[in-house]
Amino acid sequence: MANSSSGMAVHDECKLKFLELKAKRNHRFIVFKIDEKIQQVIVEKVGSPDETYDDFTDSMPANECRYAVFDFDFTTDENVQKSKIFFIAWSPDTSRVRSKMLYASSKDRFRRELDGVQVELQATDPSEMSLDIIKGRAL
Repeated sequence: MANSSSGMAVHDECKLKFLELKAKRNHRFIVFKIDEKIQQVIVEKVGSPDETYDDFTDSMPANECRYAVFDFDFTTDENVQKSKIFFIAWSPDTSRVRSKMLYASSKDRFRRELDGVQVELQATDPSEMSLDIIKGRAL
């Protein structure tokens, strides 16, 4: 079903992989990309559970927009193991204006498809999604 404002459909694999990450915890992260030819959000990369946050940030292209989810494990001040699922809208300043507009107009609808995201983050350069920021938003 296409979104009237952006015409962007969401591929079933996106929801399937997200459910696997959320329920089975068999992925650390998922990077999503808008395929402009088919007007659909698709899965670009899936990170295995043993991959790190650095592996995740390295998989984000420097000059192109992406959506991503990251399953962040952390320990609270009370020494309790927790995890939170982050939704990150990556829109680097160096990406094409058309691309930024497309990702911005499709974000809310796509985000609603991913039921279970706990923290949402918008980043335009790597410092805005540094591990310190992720930790700060998780607690």
